[in-house]
Formats: sequence, C-alpha cells, structure tokens
Amino acid sequence: MADEIFENPRLASIYDPFDSDRSDLDVYESMVNEFDAHTVLDIGCGTGTFACRLAVKGIKVIGLDPAEASLNVAKTKQGADRVRWIHGNALDLPHLKVDLVTMTANVAQVFLTDKEWSETLLAIRDTLHQSGRLVFETRRPESQAWLEWNKEKTYQRLIVPHCGIVNGWADVTEVRDSLVSFRWTYVFERDGTVITSDSTLRFRSLQEIIKTLNDAGLSVEDVREAPDRQGREYVFIARLNEK
Repeated sequence: MADEIFENPRLASIYDPFDSDRSDLDVYESMVNEFDAHTVLDIGCGTGTFACRLAVKGIKVIGLDPAEASLNVAKTKQGADRVRWIHGNALDLPHLKVDLVTMTANVAQVFLTDKEWSETLLAIRDTLHQSGRLVFETRRPESQAWLEWNKEKTYQRLIVPHCGIVNGWADVTEVRDSLVSFRWTYVFERDGTVITSDSTLRFRSLQEIIKTLNDAGLSVEDVREAPDRQGREYVFIARLNEK
C-alpha cells in the first residue's frame, strides 16, 4: 500500500506545489533521446509529471503507481489522455515490452526488503526489449541526506489553488541500519486540518545495487551523477545480460 502522502486525496492534490522543481527529470528526458526510446514504462509515476511530459512529445508511455489518488491527479494533466495508466506495482503489469523503464526520485528506495526489490527487478527485466534499458537513481548512503530532513530545512508555507494556505515539513523519526524513516506533516490553515504521512526509504550501497541487478539478469552499463545532486546520488543504467 502506498504512503499517505500519495494515497490520501487531499495530500495528493498538493503534492506538485510542494515539489514544484522537477529539474531532476531533465536527465531522464535526455536519456529517452540518447537511447532513442519510443516506449517508456515509468514505475512509481506518482502524479504523472514525467509521464505526461514525455507523452506530449509523442513518446508512448505507461505510467504505473500503487496510489490511486496520485493517478487521479495525473489524469488531469496535459497529455494524460496519451498515457496508459496502470494502478498497481511491477508485479501487476500485463505482458508488455518497452525500450526504457524509469524509476525517478526516491522510487527505487521504497522497496525495503530484498524480496520486494528482487521481484521488482525481475518484473522489469521481463518487460524490456533485448536492447532496452532500466534507468533509476538512488541516494548515496555516505552522503547521509536524511540529516537535512528536518523542519528547519524542509518547511514551506504555500498558497495552493483550491486549498488555501498549507504548511508542510519533514522530520526524521528513525535511522536503523540502511532504513531511514521520516514523517511529513501538513497543516491546512483554511480549516485547521493536520495530516501526517510516514515513509521509509532503504539506502543500498553501490556494490549491493550492482549485485542485485546482476542477480536479476541485468548488467550495469553505466553509473552517472545526478546533475541536480552532484556527489549525492547514483544514476544507474542497466541492460539485459547478453544471451
């Protein structure tokens, strides 16, 4: 089940205003062009920003997400009518073949157990054309990004259309081994409603990710820097192992 921040309709409706800078998607769009991808599966598409961005450029896109509230927001955007939306996770995918699979932002880190991550990679492998690629990013554990996940660093007070003024911030609640848990708090000034959403991300090492990809029949073609977070993230490009 998706976290409240994605599944609660009221929170899904304010997700984009609170995450308005999506320059992180530029690198993914550039790789769609670099790899001449005509079909893209965006896993964890959320409110559909990237999927719709590609669709309006004529790319055939499948947007997959377990949060129905986020998909409902996605379906209101320009280009949404050109996207095939699927409610579920990678294990729910019908038979299809694509040139590129993407997992942007924190999507690759929401798979907390080895089993979840392995099953997802195997499902992705089965959707790729022989020349297709998987592209995703993950934060470097050594950069300890969670040290900045506090109210002082994350607080925003925004005027959101149809919602009025909303305050939002994050706080880390637990760091245990490779798992980091945190809570988003949103206060809607119009009626005083307070809604919280708890999330956990897994921070895997470079060596661990490479091994899990290899175990799933995928080989690492390249590991690049995330332009918007130099030295803080890995961007993986993986392909099917040669038969």
